[in-house]
Amino acid sequence: MALDRIVFAFAGIMILLSLALGLMVNVYWFALAAFVGLNMLQSAFTGFCPLAMILKKLGVKPGCAFS
Repeated sequence: MALDRIVFAFAGIMILLSLALGLMVNVYWFALAAFVGLNMLQSAFTGFCPLAMILKKLGVKPGCAFS
């Protein structure tokens, strides 16, 4: 699986998880969804994604989105 697909899948899982926890546990979990969304927004403009940098160092094949 390419790096960009892993990043997008991880972001989607984190958002869905934080929404479920926000509904079932505490509303403060919605802050995690906001953080992930803001990180995705800034990476769209800057190309800087901490998870992509970590995965590159682990040897994951780069995709089109993060080169």
